[in-house]
Amino acid sequence: MDASHLVRRTNLYQEFQAELEEILRHKWIESEKAGKDIGFEQALLDWNRNHRDKWRAVRRHHTTCTTNGGCVPEN
Repeated sequence: MDASHLVRRTNLYQEFQAELEEILRHKWIESEKAGKDIGFEQALLDWNRNHRDKWRAVRRHHTTCTTNGGCVPEN
């Protein structure tokens, strides 16, 4: 395995990817509401202020972690 594959398997990277997907979804929704592209920075700031804490709490509640350090969302 190469280093980039190992990084992609880490919990930190997986959490980063999941959060990025939510921010991009938020950007799309808010841009649609505004009738224009609000930009990534505005979406990031708004999502962090208004949605991040709840999203993280729900995500933690619905995630199972194994003894080897891997975490996966529950179905």
